[in-house]
Order: sequence, then C-alpha cells, then structure tokens
Amino acid sequence: MNTPHRVEVVLDFSCVHCYIGFTRYTRALRRYRAEGGTAETVLRPFQLRPEASPAGEPLVGVWARERGEAVAARLAGDTSFGADDGLALDFRRAVFTNTFDAHRIVARASAQGRGEEMAERLFRAYFTDGLNIADATTLAALAAELGVTATGGGAEAVRAELARVRRLDLPAPPVFLFPGGPTLSGEVRESEILAALRG
Repeated sequence: MNTPHRVEVVLDFSCVHCYIGFTRYTRALRRYRAEGGTAETVLRPFQLRPEASPAGEPLVGVWARERGEAVAARLAGDTSFGADDGLALDFRRAVFTNTFDAHRIVARASAQGRGEEMAERLFRAYFTDGLNIADATTLAALAAELGVTATGGGAEAVRAELARVRRLDLPAPPVFLFPGGPTLSGEVRESEILAALRG
C-alpha cells in the first residue's frame, strides 16, 4: 500500500475523452491517497491537432466543416458526455485551438507542485468556460487562480517531450502508464485505475 507510485498520464486538453479519463483518474487517486497510498502524477503532453491555430475558432464550426452541419448539430446538442462523471460540458462554447502553450503552463505548474490542479483547470476552461487556452492572457489568469507563476520559457522542453511521447507509439490518449503495472487507455473506469494504483 505504501509503495510510491509514479503514474505517467498522457493527455491533450482539447480531447473530451482525456477530460473524462483524467477526472476518473483524479477521483481514484484521491481514494487511493485517503487509504494511505502515495502516488506522483507525471503529466506527459500530446497534441491531437498540432496544426490548430492559437487564434481559436468555435469547435462547432470545425465539426461542421469536417463532419457536416447535421453531425455538428447533433454533437453540440449532446449533453450526455461527462454527465455520469459530474462534468458540465458545453461544446457550443468550446474554442478549438492549439494546446501547445497549455502544455507549457502545465509543465510550469508541475514544477511548482500544482500539475494536477492546473490540468483540471485547463480542461474546465476549454470544455465548460469556453476560453481560448492558447491565449497568453487567459493562460496567465488561469495560472494565477492556482498560485502558479507562469513566466515565459519552457517551449523547447515541451517540444522535445511532445516528440519523445510520439515516438513511444502509444494508443490514442488518454493513456495511464503504471511502472511495473498495466497501461490503461481509452474509456477507462475509475475502478480500473484504483486497482492499478493498489497493485
């Protein structure tokens, strides 16, 4: 029980499945820590759409262009995503954007011991608040909410880590890597994550 775990979590902030998976992970982690277990979360960056413009555009508009108006309308009106996990997702407000600088802020927050909290805040900013998480002013404000000093720099380290993670040829995120244990990906359940932590 008291053997420390170092869990690597691969995710992207524009990925709704990553948000749901990360929410389940943090809940399992809280339960595990309440039992006396110790675990460190190491957040690994991944960009599903590295070509996205940091200027941002409505996510529904991207869906309409790529999948058609009818599919976009159906997806935007679907309130079931995240509901079972208590998440209030608003696809109609979501701003499709480049997530590079969001990953850079998370790396900064992780160095200050606030990586888990910063990741959750970025997901909520994207999927609930309708914020452009590539905007420098927005990112600075989100970091300030959590007491994270979001100074410049760190871009090269994030680029190198993105390249390294891509070379691992992992499944599509979210991916949860437990050293000496399982690799969980996709639509993972909280119970699966908790069992991996306890193992």
